[in-house]
Amino acid sequence: MKRVIKKVAVLGSGVMGSRIACHFAGIGVQVLLLDIVPKDIPADAKPSLKNKIVNDALAATLKSNPSPVYTKDVVKKITTGNFDDNMKDIASCDWIIEVVIERLDIKQQVYEKVEQYRKQGTLITSNTSGIPIHLLSQGRSEDFKKHFCGTHFFNPPRYLRLLEIIPTSDTDPSIVDFLMHYGDLYLGKTTVLCKDTPAFIANRIGVFSIMSIFHIMEKLSLTIDEIDALTGPIIGRPKSATFRTADVVGIDTLVKVAKGVADNCPTDEAKNIFTIPTWLEKVVANNWLGDKTGQGFFKKIKSDKGKEILTLNLQTMEYVARTKPKFATLETAKPIEDLKSRIKALCVGSDKAGEFYKQFHYSLFSYISHRIPEISDEIYRVDDAMMAGFGWEIGAFETWDVLGVAKTVEAMKANGYKVAAWIDDMLSTGATHFYKVENGKRLYFDVATKTYKALPGGESFIILNNYSDKLVWKNSACKMYDMGDGVAGFEWSTKMNSIGAEVLEGLNKAIRLSEEKFKGLVIANESANFSAGANVGMIFMLAIEQEYDELDMAIRMFQNTMMRLRYSSVPVVTAPHGLTLGGGCEMNLHADKICAAAETYIGLVELGVGLIPGGGGTKEFVLRASDELHKDEPETTTLKERFFAIATAKVATSAFEAYEMGILRKGHDDVVMNIGRRIAEAKNSVIEMYDKGYTMPQQRKDIKVLGRLGLGAMLAGINGMWRANYATDHDAFVARKLAYVMCGGDLSEPQFVSEQYLLDLERETFLSLCGEKKTLERIQSVLKTGKPLRN
Repeated sequence: MKRVIKKVAVLGSGVMGSRIACHFAGIGVQVLLLDIVPKDIPADAKPSLKNKIVNDALAATLKSNPSPVYTKDVVKKITTGNFDDNMKDIASCDWIIEVVIERLDIKQQVYEKVEQYRKQGTLITSNTSGIPIHLLSQGRSEDFKKHFCGTHFFNPPRYLRLLEIIPTSDTDPSIVDFLMHYGDLYLGKTTVLCKDTPAFIANRIGVFSIMSIFHIMEKLSLTIDEIDALTGPIIGRPKSATFRTADVVGIDTLVKVAKGVADNCPTDEAKNIFTIPTWLEKVVANNWLGDKTGQGFFKKIKSDKGKEILTLNLQTMEYVARTKPKFATLETAKPIEDLKSRIKALCVGSDKAGEFYKQFHYSLFSYISHRIPEISDEIYRVDDAMMAGFGWEIGAFETWDVLGVAKTVEAMKANGYKVAAWIDDMLSTGATHFYKVENGKRLYFDVATKTYKALPGGESFIILNNYSDKLVWKNSACKMYDMGDGVAGFEWSTKMNSIGAEVLEGLNKAIRLSEEKFKGLVIANESANFSAGANVGMIFMLAIEQEYDELDMAIRMFQNTMMRLRYSSVPVVTAPHGLTLGGGCEMNLHADKICAAAETYIGLVELGVGLIPGGGGTKEFVLRASDELHKDEPETTTLKERFFAIATAKVATSAFEAYEMGILRKGHDDVVMNIGRRIAEAKNSVIEMYDKGYTMPQQRKDIKVLGRLGLGAMLAGINGMWRANYATDHDAFVARKLAYVMCGGDLSEPQFVSEQYLLDLERETFLSLCGEKKTLERIQSVLKTGKPLRN
């Protein structure tokens, strides 16, 4: 049976229900969102009264930050209703997702109603995180059981990529296969197949990790601020680290899951770790549950200094000023860019921080070894769940590989930590790693067969670093790989993936080699962000020293590289993700095609530092505005939209919004829901363009610029924003310079110009702005504080 999801019903509109509804609507699916009727509402009341709970919940979700929707019009795909009047409407739905309160009796009452209206063959799943899946389907019909499964989304579902799929013994295997595929391809999720065990995979390991940290903290007499400094980005974990994460999730939720594991896993060898410390019981008793109650491990207050965040002292149970912990181990490791090298450095520290890292990793490694095969038969599912659900940059087994399996096992045993028997068996076979790479494919150690197997989906989930043995060329910042099938891959690694001379050198070399030996080139990377833009530090240094010839040469090199990218004899496809700003955006604007991850935040932000886009971005927006001119609207309309996108440094909050801004081209560029698939999609696009007979495009000389006609309209708009205090004096000054370039200069009437004409105007203006004192103050502020200055 070919299964197509056209309409989804979400039963329960709470925090998770409304967000799940928004995520489905975001990918274009029609959604029916239902909830209960408020108490004491008569049966003949107006729908607005009967739907108050669901409508209020959805409205609150849409106002939440970060936004649960890709674009504002997504909400049009969501229809609201109530269980009394609209449960019958689920008959038109292809998938019914239950997201009601975590009580077995209430869920079963809902299922009773669902059975009355659900059509045969419709998917029915539960988002429960705490109730065994097999208990939920008890007493239901055979068809219900066959199509029933657990689908555990993580909050917020737009941003956390994990979707745990938990079948029962009655679930049809084809349903499991469908959900695994649909979650991956359409919802953009890392779908992880779980066994029906308490807390499934991510929460089982994640909550153990947090509880283990709590116990080690007591043993080593560490503070909340110290723990969060030790367990955040420094080891590849989210900024929220440990205690801030607990505040966000809800301290009561954390305690509930911990107690659930302790109660329901009597044979767990580490169940004592799930014992709730006395201080944690006091926090819950005080109703200090985190963000939901306004205070938890942290508390926001208003003081003479403005808004201030206080930290809970667990000895006195009083809130005190936050402190910045200092450990020699942290100071040694911070300058190390590569995460794996940094973790190694942290774990050999001889101070209290080093001791914490040793005990934490020994405890974690021991625990995950004993969870195979209890919660998963395969090790990679554990790592996938932790990376996608808890935001770990690398998984637990992968971290073990980094520290050396055999060496760490020996140290663990010496310190009283046990490992599961299969670890010793693995080492005895001569296998020394949980993962390895061969011929561009990543393999994992399969415990059952004691052999290495390829990770599933290898063709669809390309990781450039897996082609290390296929290296074509490299310099200190860049690498070029042979990705197979005649396609080359180019990546770079700098701080925030900024683009400087070495990256531009590498890109030119990659294009030249691709023209000589390959069908085309994919530009991508696996850093946290695609690129934060050009290397403003270099621009600042040259400007301060008044090396204007050097600066002019640097801008020319950037422009020429972007044009080289655009006018190469082979197709060039980019695969951006995360922050794609300034020069990073310009790189994408000049590609033959963009295969962007849905979570791509892209825009030309140079006005924020008192400059204009100088790498061809201004030129490209003028070119596109020229191509978009319509006979039935004033000539200035489209250009003004493009102008204000740059003048306000607007950044698309998703790749879908980038379509609306004209950065991505509808019907040409693609949005890839699953970030892990974007490089493979880009590679396929290169092959497709090549096979169709790619012809190198010719430089444009037919770009219509409006001269004074456009300039007058733009200057009026700038003046209005300045008078309304939306723009500072310097904002207005830079915006006028931008308008001059985008209108093609002070021309008496509209005319056609070449790309090179606009590039020259763009470069000259960029160069002149580099000599402005207020621009240099803005650049200096960004370099020193990471924040733009409004001067």
